[in-house]
Amino acid sequence: MSLEVHEWTYAGSNPEALLEAARKARILAYAPYSNFKVGAAVLTDTGKVVCGCNIENSSFSLTLCAERVAIFSAVSTGSGKPVAVAIAGEEGLPCIPCGACLQVLAEFNDNFRIVLESEGAARVYRLDDLLPLRFRLRRNNP
Repeated sequence: MSLEVHEWTYAGSNPEALLEAARKARILAYAPYSNFKVGAAVLTDTGKVVCGCNIENSSFSLTLCAERVAIFSAVSTGSGKPVAVAIAGEEGLPCIPCGACLQVLAEFNDNFRIVLESEGAARVYRLDDLLPLRFRLRRNNP
């Protein structure tokens, strides 16, 4: 990817450890149809890391991506506001989130950081780099 790599700004954690948690979560993926296993690890503003994996369904539209599983788990367990996510797909290659996952990430944090693997190393990107024109609900606020 030719995007700019950004600094990690979350004290008490590092992108390499978050990526390693995503790799471990990938092992649990249920992907009998695509055989494309993905793990995600979400860091919250409380310092907690919540993991998820992709879960496929024979009715393909009901499949859930690892990122959304991890985000929804973090929120539903009261683990804090999601601030970053690491995603691990195929070993050594970046696993860029789909548009639906990017939009879900945007719901929680405008400064979201996304950690992707690139040749075994953790690379940090901003949500704005991957989803520059996201949907925002307009409110009747002047």
